[in-house]
Amino acid sequence: MKMYLELYASLMPLLPPGNSRFRREIKVADNATVQDVIDAYKIPADLAHIVLLNGKFVCDDRQQCKLNPGDVLSIWPPVAGG
Repeated sequence: MKMYLELYASLMPLLPPGNSRFRREIKVADNATVQDVIDAYKIPADLAHIVLLNGKFVCDDRQQCKLNPGDVLSIWPPVAGG
């Protein structure tokens, strides 16, 4: 199925080639989970800090969080500022 992956900040180089700066349309298995995408794109666990699925925070159980066609998975590394 097709969905969208958004990676931000230091994670952006892990995206496959494409035209958008931070977003790519990707294909995943019909039964894919959030963790499956994190693993497939080799996003280090400690850098998948803020994870949103369709704008909603995905907390602890990323292996149980199933994906659907057209979903948008957004991932940020730890951030600091002030």
